[in-house]
Amino acid sequence: MRLDKYLKVSRLIKRRTVANEACDAGRVSINGKTAKASAEVKAGDIIDIGFGNRNVKVRVTDVKETVRKEEAAEMFEYL
Repeated sequence: MRLDKYLKVSRLIKRRTVANEACDAGRVSINGKTAKASAEVKAGDIIDIGFGNRNVKVRVTDVKETVRKEEAAEMFEYL
């Protein structure tokens, strides 16, 4: 799954366009490497997102095309 879509589906970032802009600005990395919005995400990857003055680091546990709001938190775990 594309990185920007994963960020939206997992609700780490609210909208796909915002996820796309964050990737273009270089604020998102996968496994320590800056990633483009089109980068592939798979289970086990570690995603680091820079939000202003704080960072969010998560491990991908599951990749699904669609999930309900209640199940979105099961797609990743905070590190």
